[in-house]
Amino acid sequence: MRSMSSSASSRGIAAIVGVGPQLGRSIARKFAHEGYTVAILARDLERLSRFADEIAREEKAQVFAIRIDCSNLRSVREAFEGVLSLGFVEVLVYNAYQPASWNPTNFTHIRVEQFEKAIAVSSVGAFHCAQQVLPGMVERGRGTVLFSGCSASLNGFAGYSELCCGRFAVRGLSQCLAREFQPLGIHVAHVIIHGIVGAPRGLMSSTSQQGLLVGEQEQQRGGRDGLMDPDALAQTYWYLHIQDRCAWTQEIDLHPSNQRCT
Repeated sequence: MRSMSSSASSRGIAAIVGVGPQLGRSIARKFAHEGYTVAILARDLERLSRFADEIAREEKAQVFAIRIDCSNLRSVREAFEGVLSLGFVEVLVYNAYQPASWNPTNFTHIRVEQFEKAIAVSSVGAFHCAQQVLPGMVERGRGTVLFSGCSASLNGFAGYSELCCGRFAVRGLSQCLAREFQPLGIHVAHVIIHGIVGAPRGLMSSTSQQGLLVGEQEQQRGGRDGLMDPDALAQTYWYLHIQDRCAWTQEIDLHPSNQRCT
């Protein structure tokens, strides 16, 4: 775990699980900008530490990089021991999943280990992370839990069984937690992103198109048109967090304006 600042924040902790160079980083930057101490979690600690340095410097915020393997319960528990040592987790964003190939895989060719890994990262990891923070949120009567989803959260696609099953499960988990914990003051919502997340506007560098890890889908084709700006998406995550509890959103669909309707 790495601290990027010595000053204490008067806000709660925002824990962002599944931070790569696109959406996860943008969400972390947004919450840091709004005054939160931010814990960013992913498998690649070296890259994560660079993001923490960058966000802390740009936003003059306190940012901690913590390694996590969402498919491993021991790793999740150890990671959240570090997160909870920082203070009360007010916000959990679960943005992790096992990246899928652009090319569909024949169902009979999917290895059981491949299927189990996708489920473990997408849904079992979400389950474990939520269990780490919800007791503290209930104790204080406030908190926000946000899960990232995609088109595969709503529809099954031929050749993508492992992706779709994991995403369906996260959506079901979000709905169950919303009904159980919203009466206790915890806002739980599912964010469905229908599109390809690109780099933030003005940041289309060669490094931004390299292979991505947990929580990020690789962009291998197309130009800027049609890509979704992660900074714009991060605004929605922030909006969900600050919604008045008399009108909480439980699920929201985000589409690029030029997407064709089907």
